[in-house]
Amino acid sequence: MNESPNKRAVMVGLFVFLGVAFLIAGILTIGNLHNTFKKKIEVFALFDDVNGLQVGNNIWFSGVKVGTVSSLEFFDNNKVKVKMKVENKSQQYIRKNAYVKLSTDGLIGNKILVIYGGELRQPQIEAGDTLSVEKTFTTEDMINTLQENNKNVLAITTDFKTISSQMAKGEGTIGKMLNDASIYDHLDEAALSLQTASKNAQRVINSLATFSDGLNKEGTLANQLTTDTIVFNSMKASALQLQNLVDTAAVFVGNLNSASANEQTPLGVLLHNEEAGTQLKKTIENLESGSKSLDENLKALQHSFLLRNYFKKKAENTQPKDGKK
Repeated sequence: MNESPNKRAVMVGLFVFLGVAFLIAGILTIGNLHNTFKKKIEVFALFDDVNGLQVGNNIWFSGVKVGTVSSLEFFDNNKVKVKMKVENKSQQYIRKNAYVKLSTDGLIGNKILVIYGGELRQPQIEAGDTLSVEKTFTTEDMINTLQENNKNVLAITTDFKTISSQMAKGEGTIGKMLNDASIYDHLDEAALSLQTASKNAQRVINSLATFSDGLNKEGTLANQLTTDTIVFNSMKASALQLQNLVDTAAVFVGNLNSASANEQTPLGVLLHNEEAGTQLKKTIENLESGSKSLDENLKALQHSFLLRNYFKKKAENTQPKDGKK
């Protein structure tokens, strides 16, 4: 009779102990409190703004949780010193020149710290090291940037509205082009002119190409001019002779101009003295009249009885022997 109450107490105590043990194990599993008993080292980072980071938030490296935030302290008036506990087994993978940045666990989750970067040739972190911090944009920074962008978009749309209104009214160069048909006609004519000029330029280019081909074709004048030194020297000599002729003609013309300008020379007298010109004209007329009279006298002399037989025999001697004239 006395053993039953003791046995019942033992059984109750055993069930209570098992329940407490399961409760502690569940709490440790759910809250990851078993990590509390792992060996860790302390490293630091200095932030201008932790943006809601709290003690106990997780630290990630390459997508793996490697520690937690152990404390937050103000440092040097305007900075926050964050103490991080990193597991010893992750120490060998994190380098002294690695960076730390703020991030979030998911889209709107808790704040976390992310360790990244670092060069393999650098030594691994040690307890008491201070890691460099990367400046990250906070939600407030993004909102401010969006506000500035909205202001810029508003200014652009306002300007575009003003420009489009002026264009619709026919103001400005573009507005006149859109509303004045004559400007379009002029532009169309200019485009046609450019097309014609382009075609002409193409013809010139084709002609130059043909000419250049002729330079390389043996037997052509262009090829001889460019390759035959004899032809070139001959043309050079001809050019020099032509130049000498031009120089001589220029000297002759210069002398002629000087003589005509001088009233003491015969040419100057003829050009500038009207009396001498009149006398020369009369002399020429007298010569013409005298030549006519002389011709008539010669004809009359041919028909005279003294010289008639002479001219008759001369005419017979000048005729062909076969009788054909």
